[in-house]
This record gives sequence, structure tokens and C-alpha cells, in this order.
Amino acid sequence: MATGARVLAWIEGHRAELRLAARMTAAGLAAFALAESLHLAQGYWAVLTAIVVIQGSVGGSLKASLDRFLGTLSGALWGAAVALLAPRESSLALGVAVLVAVAPLAVLAAINASFRVAPISAVIVLLGTSSLQAGPLASAMARVLEIGLGCVVGFAISLLVLPAPAASVVAEVTSRTLGVLADLLAAMVAGLTKEAEGASYTAFHARVRAAIAALETGIKEAQHERRIYFIAGHDPAPLVRTARRLHADLLITGRAAADPLQEPVRSRLEPRLTEISETACAFLRETGAALAARDAPPSCDAMNRAFDGYAAAMAELRRERLTQVLSDDEAERIFTLGFGLEQLRRDLSDLAQRTGEFARPAPRLLSGRAETD
Repeated sequence: MATGARVLAWIEGHRAELRLAARMTAAGLAAFALAESLHLAQGYWAVLTAIVVIQGSVGGSLKASLDRFLGTLSGALWGAAVALLAPRESSLALGVAVLVAVAPLAVLAAINASFRVAPISAVIVLLGTSSLQAGPLASAMARVLEIGLGCVVGFAISLLVLPAPAASVVAEVTSRTLGVLADLLAAMVAGLTKEAEGASYTAFHARVRAAIAALETGIKEAQHERRIYFIAGHDPAPLVRTARRLHADLLITGRAAADPLQEPVRSRLEPRLTEISETACAFLRETGAALAARDAPPSCDAMNRAFDGYAAAMAELRRERLTQVLSDDEAERIFTLGFGLEQLRRDLSDLAQRTGEFARPAPRLLSGRAETD
């Protein structure tokens, strides 16, 4: 029973990876079947291409398919032209032909990564055994057909077999990012209220930056999907911008959290900061779960009360003139902390709105029956 529970937990935690593996397997099998039915001489190129172009989202697979086909087409045509026009009687002449074939395509690939496979395709057409046997033009046409078949199969499988729209992938990655932000916020509040040696948040920030980089890629893939109208839905870019701003808010707050606050401020603010940590961290984690499930965001009420309590405590400290006895550095820390928390509150509210945009439409009653918009 325990082993079965662990297996199920592992499967639940790796659903995205397992869906990707299923799509890659299906693409390879479908491309092999088509290549065999069409009697392609080198059908393995179609199989390899179908597997390679499968990405984590529909938009990623679309971009990979287009890039590979365009790169192959340009490289094959240029390689065939060089093979037809350039002499290849000696090793020196063949070397010059390779230089002429590769150099301009290498420049093109360096400028535009979409043409990265173009130099490889040109070399295969120029030096491949099929080029020597059937001729460069026939070899180029065969390679374009094989790669094109693999691209079409790969994208079709991405669209039809356990499809993963880029917006949904962005929501899942954002969900994990919010969990890291919650851990970072909790660590920072602990650093403000408890004695600790050299509080460091470098590892947290590195994890958030890596996640945001993945989100940027997801945005581009979602834009590809939206342009061709294959996938409908909300633009995930505002959600990613909000996640980036939340990270910036915690960077600001972290400047004040390198060391604990000094007395008498610490004892007065510690309960309020702890309340902010508990409610805001819970909100971040619950919002992450809502994004992954495409549910409505959690309520902001408890979190807003915590921020209001902190503002009231700060106002009380000023009325009692306790902030006037602080050093300039400590007063600057208090100001930085207050500014960071104010920005954090604003962006958490914005996160709730962005999460609501991703929620599935709620059922409504119509003519006595529940219907979904």
C-alpha cells in the first residue's frame, strides 16, 4: 500500500513530464508509420524530427516545427545549389564547396536562431551518400519531405494528444514560482524578527529568476498560439509581469531584512510582521493552487487586515516618537521595509485579479439547469 501511494504521488507530481513523454512516444510511432507507408528511403529523419519538435506546450511545438522546417528548407536548397554549381572532383574543391555552403548559413543562424539547422542540412545534402547516388536536387527534396513530414506529425500530436496550451504551462510554472516567493517572504520576516547570523536569500532569488526565465519562454509560446488562433484564452503576459513585480517587491524588502530590527521597534512590529508573513504566504500558496486548477483566487481579506495592522502599528510608533531615537541607518531600513510592504500589498491584489482571469467560467443557472459559459 505504501509503495502504491508513493508511485501515485510520484505520478501526480510529474504529470507534465509524463504527458510530454506520451506525446513524444506517439509522435515517433506516428512518424514511423507514415514513413513506412510512404516508403521513404531515410524515414528515420521523419521519426527523429517528430520527436525533437515535441515541446512542453503547443506553442513551443509549433515554433520548433516551423524553425526546423524553415531551417531545413533553406539549408537543403542552398546545399543543392552549391553541389550543382561547385566542382567537387578533389578534396580541396570539396572543402571549398563546404565553405561556400556553410559560411553564409552560419551567419544566418547566428543572426536568427530559427535557422540553426540550416548549415547542418546543407552539409548533409552536399556530403551525404544519397546526394552522391541520386543527385543533390533529389537529395534536397527527399530531406525536405522527410523533415516536413516529421514537423507536421510532431505538431499534430502536440495539438491532439494530451495537449498542453502554453497559457496553462505558464499558470503551472507561476504556481510553483509563487510557492518559492512565499518561502522567501517567510524567511525575510524571520530575519527581521529573530536573531540570525548573516541571513542570505541568494538561493531563493536564483530559483525565482530561473522560474521567471521559464515564464518568459512560455509567454512567447503563448503568443505563437494566439497568432494562429489554434488556442483561445487569456494572454498570460500580465500574470508573468505581476510575478516579476512581486519578486522586485521582495528584493526591496530584503534590503531591510539582512539583520533583525532594533528595539523598541522590533517588539512592537514583530506580531504585525508575523501576521503579514502568515497571511501573505498562505495567500501566495493558495493562489498558486488556484492557478494550477484554474479556480477563482482566494480572498484577500485576512491579508489586507494584516497589512492594515502593520500600518496602524507604524502610525502608533510615530505618535509615540519612538522612531526618532533610531539611527539614520535604522530609520532608512524602516522606510525601505514600509515601502516594500506597500508595493507587495498592491501587487498581491493585482495577482488576485490576474488569477481570476485564468479561472474557468463558473456554472450558472439557466432555465432551472446549471450551464457553463
